[in-house]
Amino acid sequence: MKLLSATLLVSAASAAVPPLQQQAQQVLGMPQEEAEKTAPSGPSGPTIPKPLQIFEDQLKSLSDEARNLWEEVANYFPDSMDHMPVLSLPKKHTRRPDSHWDHIVRGSDVQDVWVTNADGDKEREIDGKLEAYDLRVKKTDPSSLGIDPDVKQYTGYLDDNDNDKHLFYWFFESRNDPENDPVVLWLNGGPGCSSLTGLFLELGPSSIDKKIKPITNSFSWNSNASVIFLDQPVNVGYSYSGSAVSDTVAAGKDIYALLSLFFKQFPEYAKQDFHIAGESYAGHYIPVFTSEILSHKKRNINLKSVLIGNGLTDGYTQYEHYRPMGCGEGGYPAVLDEGTCQSMDNALPRCQSMIQSCYDSESSWVCVPASIYCNNAMIGPYQRTGQNVYDIRGKCEDESNLCYKGMGYVSEYLNKAEVREAVGAEVDGYDSCNFDINRNFLFHGDWMKPYHRLVPGILEEIPVLIYAGDADYICNWLGNKAWSEALEWPGQKEFAAAELEDLVVEQSEDVGKKIGQVKSHGNFTFMRIYGAGHMVPMDQPESGLEFFNRWLGGEWF
Repeated sequence: MKLLSATLLVSAASAAVPPLQQQAQQVLGMPQEEAEKTAPSGPSGPTIPKPLQIFEDQLKSLSDEARNLWEEVANYFPDSMDHMPVLSLPKKHTRRPDSHWDHIVRGSDVQDVWVTNADGDKEREIDGKLEAYDLRVKKTDPSSLGIDPDVKQYTGYLDDNDNDKHLFYWFFESRNDPENDPVVLWLNGGPGCSSLTGLFLELGPSSIDKKIKPITNSFSWNSNASVIFLDQPVNVGYSYSGSAVSDTVAAGKDIYALLSLFFKQFPEYAKQDFHIAGESYAGHYIPVFTSEILSHKKRNINLKSVLIGNGLTDGYTQYEHYRPMGCGEGGYPAVLDEGTCQSMDNALPRCQSMIQSCYDSESSWVCVPASIYCNNAMIGPYQRTGQNVYDIRGKCEDESNLCYKGMGYVSEYLNKAEVREAVGAEVDGYDSCNFDINRNFLFHGDWMKPYHRLVPGILEEIPVLIYAGDADYICNWLGNKAWSEALEWPGQKEFAAAELEDLVVEQSEDVGKKIGQVKSHGNFTFMRIYGAGHMVPMDQPESGLEFFNRWLGGEWF
């Protein structure tokens, strides 16, 4: 759902880490036996020392540049370096028997389907390594929860049996014309936040009020599309695993398997247009997941476009725009004073130099210091004001729930035993965001990886929409506009030169109302949405549904 800057700045989120001696896991991919040999003994057995002690020997073998970067950042921000993660502990869960599920789709069965191609040769009907995957499906009774009771719903798990990974999903059919309306996969960010918060806080059929009761959302994105909400990566939301995913590329294989098996079970949806939408860290996820899907020429996924909302995609370009957004140049009053703004200007060259080194090497040892330095230098000053990093217009109202009380309502609702039973959840509890996963992605260098380099290849095949609520700070519209204009692709010159035009309501009673700005060329479109923070569908539900429906209708491509 959100970009979790708090964990990087070692603020309240660090309290979410269990005591290190209780975590029988490993640091940055170090083998467990090495961690145990390195760890001093304590009263409860081996304990994990400070990360920099663990890494001393490894640092000696690195290049001078990488070693110097770690030493520099350790000197600047010693507290940050002492909160290195250990991989998240497995969630408590109880797997339901196969008899609980209406359908179980075996990836091995799908892989055994061979067809004759145009040349008369035998080939698999669907590409990819699906043998280890199963998809469990249960038709959910909408009346049991009172959530969109008139639409068909399915919940279940994608199982990676080789790696003990189990991803939870919740599917809602379109309220309008499910036989013809498109299908959309929705992904929240974090990394490590559940897409069910997107369901109940932003764009799903219901929201949760302060009485922890569902109330109908008239502007749900399943008004004219069927929507799949997916809890990924593993150990997020209702998903669980005995292992961990710590980078975006590893998660991409799971997404391809989920969609392949889902559309195999439900061929009536496979013939519809399919789109991937998401926000925040989905600016990383979506380019990788899309590229994975497009790499399989024999597929049953009718992918037509992708939508990224307030995403983190190209850190080098986007981090330059934290200072202007916080200092009054993004359309809202300044939050930061002149001295702080100057300090951020002074820090930017070093920040961008470190990000460029990450782009050049894609090494975790180079990318992690870039993330820590840049987040402390460019996001830290703003965060220390107490202003909401997800909405520049107000203070952070609930730090325990990432500034939004509504997130707490959603978590309380999804933790109810009757809700978990109704949807077939197998975990003993629900957390909206898993901070261990967030740190794992950070300390594997994923945060600053140059995933924007995948976008030109995607543009060659399908349209891409970058939209941004203009009151967000952490993935602000200035940075998203800038990286989309800087992206190197054949249409760059024309796209960058295009002027922003008014985005005007066409599909509701507010016809003619200006809700934002838009520019488009070829397969690339950028939108600025007025009066919305990090979560456009929550802050501007009518505007969100307006541009969403028109995008799926093909207005800009």
